[in-house]
Amino acid sequence: MQAWHCATTAPCSEEVPMFGNTLQKLFRALRSRNYKLFFGGQAVSLTGYWMQRVAMSWLVYRITGSPMALGIVDFVGQIPTLFLGFFAGTLLDRWDLRRVVIVCQTISMGHAFLLAALTLSGVVEYWHVVALSAVLGVVNAFELPARLSFVVHLVDDPEDLSNAIALNSTLFNGARLVGPSLAGVVIAMLGEGLCFLANGLSYLATLVALLSVHLARPARAEKRPGRVLEETREGWNYAMNFLPIRTILFSVASISFFGLPYLILLPVFAGDILQGGPQTLGFLTAASGIGALFGSCRMALRTTPVGLSLVIARTMALFGTAVAAFAFSRMVPLSMLLMAPIGFSMVVTFIACNTLLQTLVEDDKRSRVMSLYNMAVSGIAPLGSFCAGWSASLVGAPTTQAVGGLASVITAVLLWRSLPSLRRWAHPILVAKGFLPPEAS
Repeated sequence: MQAWHCATTAPCSEEVPMFGNTLQKLFRALRSRNYKLFFGGQAVSLTGYWMQRVAMSWLVYRITGSPMALGIVDFVGQIPTLFLGFFAGTLLDRWDLRRVVIVCQTISMGHAFLLAALTLSGVVEYWHVVALSAVLGVVNAFELPARLSFVVHLVDDPEDLSNAIALNSTLFNGARLVGPSLAGVVIAMLGEGLCFLANGLSYLATLVALLSVHLARPARAEKRPGRVLEETREGWNYAMNFLPIRTILFSVASISFFGLPYLILLPVFAGDILQGGPQTLGFLTAASGIGALFGSCRMALRTTPVGLSLVIARTMALFGTAVAAFAFSRMVPLSMLLMAPIGFSMVVTFIACNTLLQTLVEDDKRSRVMSLYNMAVSGIAPLGSFCAGWSASLVGAPTTQAVGGLASVITAVLLWRSLPSLRRWAHPILVAKGFLPPEAS
């Protein structure tokens, strides 16, 4: 009887632990109290961020009706990262990262409240949005690399770092799924102003979480002699002379310039190409979020950085192909379907690049390299957005996006051809950190 009972219940008893083990592996970084607090605060704040992002794009397009205006707003909001990024990493190596994030989050909260007040009072103008975007761009030049470097100090087990990076992206893209959908409904019923107000209130969750974090020592690198310019030059030379880091940074910069402007052109596709409204824009962004959420979860289950260079080449090629295909779609269901692989491949590419950089970089140069990474993503993207807005005004959004997708595919092919060299350079570091046995080839 006992044997029969075990035999008949074996499938169930094996499925539950398997599912439980998968969840434990997926959320293993949450074993760290500090990271759990940070994760919870970000869950609220990022939903507000995505509501504001969609609302701001729709507000600008409603006021101006110009794709060029969309490109200018994105340009002034991100170009400070390109100019300040060289020095931001060096300064962050000297400052307490938690304090930097707290100050930046507080300023961002004030930015959202001011934008809400201007919009709800009915006095908002295009130049208001441009000026406030520039202010937020200066804040993000410091806040984004600080947040990337701060994650290292929040996990108790260094082996959980890659999982924490992936969970951050999972959270970001989960919010991308919820936030734009909420924004589409709120904009249609009550206007953009309430989206900005909700984002301002959401920052309180992150601030409470950051104030509740207890670190054994301040989250900063050891103090070193040297001037800011010298240390900045040292970080740049280190990144450019180490082939894997240099290749990753240039690959990310390429797809940021050619591929990421699809985000800026979405209101044009939603309103003019697909003949929709704010709900269509929200649905397209949410569809991308579904794919990105799946990609984030997939990456969170990885336990090793080995093989990530091949993953980057493959997903970069998928991203470019999907972006080019989206440019030719004239049906909302098909466009939504194509947005899923765009979101999936984009987030997997960036998670893999981030993880590989954090694995290979020397600890005392981490903030400087992550600042260069932030420049490659957020600093180069506005140049691409500006050019895409200008190009869309001349030849149309579909042609502009198709060319950007093709350029992303070419970047992926070049990266794939360099994989053997990248592996030779990365091998000693992966062995030293225990990800590969000494005899591995």
